[in-house]
Formats: sequence, C-alpha cells, structure tokens
Amino acid sequence: MLRQVQKQMSLHSILYNKISENHILKKINYVVDFSFINKLLEDSYCKNFGRPAKEPEMMCKLLFLQHLYILSDEKVIEEANLNLGYMYFLGINPEDELPDKSLLSKFRTQRLEEATLDEIITEIVRQCVEKGIIGGTSVSVDATHIEANTIRKTPERLMKHLARKIIKTYEKENNQVLEEIPEVPKYKEIEDHTEAKAVMKDYLENVISKVKKNIRKDCSESIKTKETIEKAREIIEDPKFLNQKGVRSIIDEDARVGRKSKNQEFYGYKTEFMMTADERIITSVRTADGAYVDGTYADELIEQTLKSGMKIEEVYGDKAYFRKPILNSIEEIKAKAYIPVSESVYRIDESEFSYNKDSDEWECREGNITVKKKYYKIKGKSRPDREGYKYYFEPEQCKRCPKHDECAKKSARKILQIGLNTIEFYEISQYQKTEEYLEKYKKRASIEGKNAELKRFHGLYRARGYGLLSVSMQSKLAAIAVNIKRIAAIAASKFCIFTLNIKIFSQYYKFCLN
Repeated sequence: MLRQVQKQMSLHSILYNKISENHILKKINYVVDFSFINKLLEDSYCKNFGRPAKEPEMMCKLLFLQHLYILSDEKVIEEANLNLGYMYFLGINPEDELPDKSLLSKFRTQRLEEATLDEIITEIVRQCVEKGIIGGTSVSVDATHIEANTIRKTPERLMKHLARKIIKTYEKENNQVLEEIPEVPKYKEIEDHTEAKAVMKDYLENVISKVKKNIRKDCSESIKTKETIEKAREIIEDPKFLNQKGVRSIIDEDARVGRKSKNQEFYGYKTEFMMTADERIITSVRTADGAYVDGTYADELIEQTLKSGMKIEEVYGDKAYFRKPILNSIEEIKAKAYIPVSESVYRIDESEFSYNKDSDEWECREGNITVKKKYYKIKGKSRPDREGYKYYFEPEQCKRCPKHDECAKKSARKILQIGLNTIEFYEISQYQKTEEYLEKYKKRASIEGKNAELKRFHGLYRARGYGLLSVSMQSKLAAIAVNIKRIAAIAASKFCIFTLNIKIFSQYYKFCLN
C-alpha cells in the first residue's frame, strides 16, 4: 500500500545545503512538482492492505535519473546511495535505504504503463506553460530511428531457428528426445537466394509435420509446442516475410527494416516526437516499428500537446509531413504549417508551367494558355481512386509553338493533368519561395539538435530491451530526461535575468538617493 503521510526530513538533510544552487537536479525541483505522480499511480496499489510500498514518485524519479545519466538498474541504485544530488531529487533522507534493483525493474514492467508516461510528459509541460517556462506558440515534429537490440536474420536463418525452437519446446514439454529429425539443409552453400529460402521453408514444414505427428501419436496436449508451431506458421505465411520486410528476429518480433535514405537501411524502430520550437521542450512522443511512415501519428502528437494547455499557432516539419490529411489537421486547430512541398504529392514542374488563380488558367513556358477544364476520376482496383482536373491547351496555338515536337514526345494530346489538390499545393509552393517563409523555416533546425541529444547523450540510438512497448517506454523516459535538462537551463537563465534586474534596480535606487 502507499504511504498516507509524507515522511519528515531528518537532521541529516542539512547535508543538502552542500549541493550547489546551480545543480540541475536542484533547479528542476524549483520548477516542477512531481508529487502528481503518486496520484496518477495510486489505483495500481492496494490502499488499505499490504506492507508500505515505495512511493511511485520516487520510483519514477529513479527512472528519470537512469535515462538522464544513462545508467543501468543496478548502477542508478548504487549512485543514488552515494550522490547527495540524487538523494535530494528523490526526496529522501540521506540515511534512507533505496529499493533493490529488482524492484525498479518490477515497477517499470508491472506498475508503470505507456499511457502513464504520456500523462507525466503532459503534466510537466503544463506546469511549464503555467509558470512561463514555455511561452512560444511554435512546435516542430520529426522522427528518428532506433536500432534494435538484436541483429536481423535472413529468412533462411530465421526458419532454421524456428525449427530448432519447435524441436526444443517439444522435447522439454514431453520430456523425450524427438527421433528421426530432418537434417538441416546447408542453405549457405546455395548461391540462389530464392532457392535457399524455398529449401529452408520445406525443411521447416517437414519439422512441423514431424512434431505434429508425434503429438498425435503420444496423445499429448503439448500446449506450448502447439503455440510455437502456430507462431512459426504465422511468420512464414506473412507475404512480407520472404521478401525480407517482415519478422527478422525471434527475440524481437516487433522490429522491422526501415530506410534512412534511398540507399541506406536500418533495423529497429522509429520514434516520432513534437517539440516546442523556441524552448526546445518535447511535448509528445510516439513510437512504431522501423517501417513506420512519418506523420501517421501527427494527430495524436498535436492532441497531446494541446492537452498541456499550450497554444499552437505554427507547426514545422520536413517534406515527409507534406500530406493533405496532416495539413488539414493543422488547419483545424487554426495553426499555420511550415512544411516544404513534397515532390511525391506535388508533381508539377514549375519551370514548365505556372498558374493564374484569378482566371483559373495554366500557362506553359512558351506562353500558351489553357482554354478548357474538366474533372476526372479513375477508379482503381488495387489502389485508391484517382481524381483531379484536366486542363486543355488550344490545339492550333500548340501547333504553331516552336516546342511542339518536343512536347508531342511527352504527350500525344495537349492536356495538363493535375491532382485534386495541385492548385492548393501550387499556391503553397509559391509562398515557400518568399523571404518571410525562408526566415521562419529556420526554426525547424532546432529539432535536429534534439535528435542528436537524445541519441548521443541519452541512449536512444539503440533499444535497451525487446519489443515495441519496451522501446516506446524508453523513448518517453528519454524525452522526460532531456526535458528536465532543458527546463532547468531555462529556469536558471530566467533566474539570472531576474537577479540582474534586481541588481540594476538597486544600483539605480542608490544613485537616486545620492
């Protein structure tokens, strides 16, 4: 059960006076009140029975310290037993005992939930808004990749491991050795990759068939073996598996192959976060597998940011976020999007064509103007319907054009076919060439620095555990850690300005008296 009364600080707490006022953990305590965590997690504890539990606030703070200084469970407990700054931040007496490292692990996996971390981030940001630490109305959004805590295996090797796991599970569950096991093919000697995959798939199917036959023969339930077989079937029957886009590890089944660029891949996860552009404080975080498409969680990121009480007037992002649904979501909250036009959705060559919105006409580079417009819709069987407009140039005018033969090679008819949103995107692209936009867009660069900080100094370059839930919690705890650093820095600068103003006023007052 949780303690009902707050502990009184002992005489030994006078040692905390030795901690410098500039210490990051002392400064953050002046700004953020973490006591809300106890209220947030009280329902996960029994209120009236059981021995007194360690306060959720203290346990969460241990996790914050762990990600702030990149420590293991064992190391953070060891350091917290010696470091006065850590003890002060945890809110304990210097002589108090800290929990065992195993309790910290249990708290993280059994008490703390992913949604709870979202609420903690939101409440910290809300307090910053309330106290004036956050005063800006601009946010940036971006995604960064996280390497999985395991290697990616080829489908052949993975099928070999799946077969071995089925055999071992059967033998352990039934306490007998499986006889007449098919010999593992030497797939590495097969030069043709496609053939090697087919050979190993046949081998795995043979193993499954053999094990199933033994289960029926022995009349055993073999529940765990059946579950292992079912999991193996689920993996190999996924069309993405043999194309090397599905599961690549038995240890971490959630990790996927993603792309850093056209020529560079990675294996793991992607974390997407929203951050205030001026103060550089993270307001919301979402994590997905490596194949995640940037911007899919944009609505959730915006919604969580608004929950903190922050007003959003400007949203910054890279080309990946230039999609109509995202632009609409930004428009709904009456904010302005500063996102470069993406060539993948806006397919007009502006060196060839320009648009006049007053007359609703397109003009080619030779001065020919469209004279007719028609709406079109093409129904797609395997892909979404395509719709838009066709603009027709005057045929005679095109015939007299010196570029007629060159254009005829590109299109037999003198038609400009555009998408439904092309005109809107054209107007956006024209604004993005102005000095005003180019100056504003410089704000987005700050999020790249935050990406680097999360990876280099808070361990987000690689997953600590396995599975999407574990990586998601790691990402959110890392976000809280960088927020603690940033909030402390802003609070210190504001305090310095306040102190400087007092000194100036004092000097001016003495001058007036003289």
